[in-house]
Amino acid sequence: MAKHRKWYSKPKQEPKQSEISPPEPTETFSEPKQEIPLSKNTKDMKSQILSATKYAYIIAIAAFFSGIFTPLTLGVEIEAVILGMLSIFLGLAGGIVIFLGIKNQKFTTIMVCAGLGMMVASLFIIYELINMTLFG
Repeated sequence: MAKHRKWYSKPKQEPKQSEISPPEPTETFSEPKQEIPLSKNTKDMKSQILSATKYAYIIAIAAFFSGIFTPLTLGVEIEAVILGMLSIFLGLAGGIVIFLGIKNQKFTTIMVCAGLGMMVASLFIIYELINMTLFG
């Protein structure tokens, strides 16, 4: 009975370069060259425009909800109107930063903390506007 060697116990011999012959081409054909359209550039531009309009709508709605026209028609000082708008936009920006921080994988905790800080600053501005200080 002959002894059989296992596949892993055989010494590996690589064929020499002269023994290896390149395969002979059976059919030669050239693939038609296709030009890649610049759709990536247009998709980027389209997504940027959609993103910008989304945030523009949010800012416009926040401005109308903040009642920009009501204080001006009642004779309130323009400084109070500007501080009110600032507090609303700061709170809105904090909410957007929190939303983006949750979606982002890298800086999640930093962005969420920054968004919460913006919202707290907005709260301080609101309390200062109504002449009720939180620190006194």
